[in-house]
Amino acid sequence: MNNANCDPRNRAYKNGKTFEDCKAEARDLVTKLSGEIHDNEEISWKHILEIVDHDEIVYKLTLKYFREMGYDIGNYTKPRVLKYTG
Repeated sequence: MNNANCDPRNRAYKNGKTFEDCKAEARDLVTKLSGEIHDNEEISWKHILEIVDHDEIVYKLTLKYFREMGYDIGNYTKPRVLKYTG
């Protein structure tokens, strides 16, 4: 039995992407969307979900990276990402 087949790091996600591909896509998206947040003060979770074509892994990683950068990512009652106000 080939152990690589059982390795979760090699698992294909939506559209055959690896987890590393998903992480790279999410980081690129955060860079692009930060400008949109800067211009518009906020973006909705729904907007992010539409941009990632409903790819749950990329969506969740995008929110995670926004939080790591200090953005307010909201919650279920306020589903939006706001720029950091300090």
